[in-house]
Amino acid sequence: MNNIQTQLETLRREIDQHNIRYYVEDAPSIPDAEYDRLMRELQAIEAAHPELITPESPTQRVGAKAAAAFGEVTHEVPMLSLGNAMDEGDFIAFGERVEKGLGHSPAWCCEPKLDGLAVSLLYENGVLVRGATRGDGATGEDITQNVKTIRAIPLKLQGQYPQRIEVRGEVFMPRAGFEEMNKKALESGDKLFANPRNAAAGSLRQLDSRITAKRPLNFYAYGLGVVEGGELPASQYARLMWLRGLGLPVSKEVLRVDSIEAVKAYHDAILQKRDALDFDIDGAVIKVDSVVDQDELGFVSRAPRWAIAWKYPAQEELTVLEDVEFQVGRTGAITPVAKLQPVFVGGVTVSNATLHNADEIARLGVKIGDTVIVRRAGDVIPQVVSVVEERRPAEARDIHFPTACPVCGAHVERETLRTRLKSRVIEREGTAYRCSGRLTCSAQLKQALIHFASRKALDIEGLGDVVVEKLVDAQLLASPVGIFELKREDILGLEGFAELSTDKLRAAILRSKATPFNRVLYALGIPEVGEETAKLVAATLGNVDNIRLAPVELLTSIPDVGREVAFHISEFFTEANNWQVIEGLRSQGLNLGDADAKVNLAPLGFNDFINKLDIVGVGPGAAEKAASRFDSLEALIQCAQDEQDLFNALGGTKAAAKGLAAFFADSANAERALDIEKRLLALQVHWSSERQVAEAADLPLSGQTFVITGSLSVLSRDEAKAHLEALGAKVAGSVSKNTDVLVAGEKAGSKLAKAESLGVATWDDQALMAFLREQGVIDAA
Repeated sequence: MNNIQTQLETLRREIDQHNIRYYVEDAPSIPDAEYDRLMRELQAIEAAHPELITPESPTQRVGAKAAAAFGEVTHEVPMLSLGNAMDEGDFIAFGERVEKGLGHSPAWCCEPKLDGLAVSLLYENGVLVRGATRGDGATGEDITQNVKTIRAIPLKLQGQYPQRIEVRGEVFMPRAGFEEMNKKALESGDKLFANPRNAAAGSLRQLDSRITAKRPLNFYAYGLGVVEGGELPASQYARLMWLRGLGLPVSKEVLRVDSIEAVKAYHDAILQKRDALDFDIDGAVIKVDSVVDQDELGFVSRAPRWAIAWKYPAQEELTVLEDVEFQVGRTGAITPVAKLQPVFVGGVTVSNATLHNADEIARLGVKIGDTVIVRRAGDVIPQVVSVVEERRPAEARDIHFPTACPVCGAHVERETLRTRLKSRVIEREGTAYRCSGRLTCSAQLKQALIHFASRKALDIEGLGDVVVEKLVDAQLLASPVGIFELKREDILGLEGFAELSTDKLRAAILRSKATPFNRVLYALGIPEVGEETAKLVAATLGNVDNIRLAPVELLTSIPDVGREVAFHISEFFTEANNWQVIEGLRSQGLNLGDADAKVNLAPLGFNDFINKLDIVGVGPGAAEKAASRFDSLEALIQCAQDEQDLFNALGGTKAAAKGLAAFFADSANAERALDIEKRLLALQVHWSSERQVAEAADLPLSGQTFVITGSLSVLSRDEAKAHLEALGAKVAGSVSKNTDVLVAGEKAGSKLAKAESLGVATWDDQALMAFLREQGVIDAA
C-alpha cells in the first residue's frame, strides 16, 4: 500500500506541476497526449483504491451531479467595484487626487481589465475549500464545485502559504476556446453564445458542474480578501508575483511602473495589442502599488480611492434608425428609444439604443431614416452617438417629442431642477420630460411595482415584469399594498397561472413580509435612494416613523447623504399619498423597522444646528460663536429681533449678525427652526438631550478627535477605529487643529508631519495598545 500511496502522490505532484507550467508559466513541457496518459494512469489507480482519493486530487475536476440551487456566501471582506475613467482626462484627475491624498507621487501596478466574471477562492491549509461569485459585493453564490473543474485553479497551493487565504480573480473564456465551443454548438444545432464573457458567466452558473467541466474556462488572480496566519508582501505587484509562486495564474501583462506617464504608455500599449490577446479586455486596471499607500487613501462608498478602471474606447458600428418609440419609466421620465436595423456591436446584436432625451435628439440632429453610429461599451446600454448626414435619405422624418403621455395621455411636463443655496433656491429647467399622471399612469405604476418586487428589493419570486403588467391591466393592482391583498382567485384567473404556480406566488408574497427594513426602504423607490443609501438610513434611523420625523438638517448628518438626497427623503415621507402607502404596508405586517429603535447619531451640536440652517453670513465659526453666546434657540431668536443687540452679543461679527437678524425676521424661518428643534428633541438627538449627553459624558474619549495613519503592527486600522469609537472618540480622516491625538504606525507620512507642526499629541502602536488594555477593550496579555 505504501508503494501505491507513493505512486499516487508522485503522479498528482507531476500533474499539478504540468498545470502550473501550462497555466501559470505559459511554458508546457509535454504534449497534451502525454498529459492525458498521466491522468488516465492516476484515474485507474484511484478507481482501484477509492479510499486513497483526496479532495485536491486532479481527478476531482470532472464535476458532480446537478445541485438544486446555489447556496449564499457572505464575503468576510466585501468585494468592491472600481470607479471608471472613460478617457485620459478622467484618469489624470484620478492621479491628481491620489497624489494630493498621499502628498507624493506613488508607484503604480498596471493590469489588464479582464472581461469575465469576478470570483473568490478560499484556501485553508493550502486546500481549495470554497469558490464564490462576487454577487452584490457583500453576498455571492457558492460555486465551489464549478471552480474546482477549472484546471487553471489549483486545488492545492504550492510552497509556503498562510493558514487561511482568500484569492480573488477573474474567470474568463479564452477566445480560441470560445470559438471552438460555438463551432461545435453550430454543428450540433445548439444555441450559440453571444461573446466569451456571457459564455464564462453562463458556464460558472451551471447547477450541474459536469457541464462546467466541459467548458474551456481560465482564471487569473488579481488580489486578496481575508488572509490569516501569514505575512504578505507590501505591494500589489509583489503580492501578484507571490500568488504566482503559490501556483496561481497571473496575467503576463501585469506591470509595475513609477510614474503617471508610464501608466499612460502601458494603457496605450495594451490597447494596441488588444486584438492580439487570447482573451477579451475592456480596459486597464490601475492601482497604487504600495499597500500602505492604499490604506492611507482608503475607500469612498463602494470603491477604493487607490484604484480605477481606465476603460478603452467603446466599440462602434453603423446602422439605420428605423423608428423612435417613447417609453415611460418608474419616475414618469419619457425616454426616446431608437429602433435600429439590427447590427452586431461589442459582441451582441443591437436593435434598440437610447437617445436619452429631447435635448440629445436636438444635439444630434437625428432623423428617422438616418444612418447613425451606435456605441456599446461592455454592459452599458447601447447609444446613438452621431449621425452620418451625407447618407441622409430624402424621405428622412423629424422626431417629435410627445406633449401627452404615450401611455395614459396625461400632460408631459419638463422637469425643474433645484439648487439649494443659503436661504434661497435656484430653479432651472432640466433635460427630462415627465408624465404628470404619476401612479394613475399604468406605465409608472407597473415600473414602480416591478421595482418593489425586484430581487434587491422584496425579491418576490414569480412577480416579474409580465405578471405585474397582467395584474395592472386587469385592474387588480393599484399600489404596492395591493400585492398583499391579492386573492387566490385573482391570480388563478390570470393567463398562464395554474393552482401550483398560484400557490407558489402567494407563498413568495407571504415570505416577502419578512424582508429586512433596509430593503423595504429601497423598494419604496425614493428618488436618489439606492441600496447603499437605504442601508445607511435604515441603520441610522431605525424605523419609518423616525425617518418621517427626521428633518433635512439631521438627514445630512448621515454619512454619504447629501442635501439633495436628504430633501428627496424628507419630501417622500411627508407626501400624504406616500405615507398612506407606508401605513398600508404596516397594516399588512411588513418590516418597517424596530418600533423602539433609537437614532444612531450623536446629538446635533447647537453650533452644527445653526450652521445647517444655511443662513447667509453664518459659517461654522460664526455658528460656534452664536452657540456659545446663547443657551437656547428661543434666546437666539429673541435677540435676533434687534440686529444691534445681536451684533453686540456676537462680539462685533457684523455679517453674522446681519444674516441672523434677516433670517429670523421671517416668521416662517423662526417657525421652521423651532419645528426642527422639536423633532430633534423627539428623536433624542437634541444638543441638550439629557440621556445622550449623560451617556456621552460617561465615555473616556467623549468629545475627542483621533486620526489613524500608517501601518499598525497588532491591530488593523479598522479594528483600532472601532475600539476608539466605542470609547466615545470621533475618528477623522485628516489632521487639523481640532485633532486631539494622531495614532501613527509605520510609514506614517504627511499626516505625522502635519500633526507635529500643529502640536497635536501623537501615539505610536505601543501607546495605543497600552491605552486600550488600560480601558479593558482588549486583553492585557
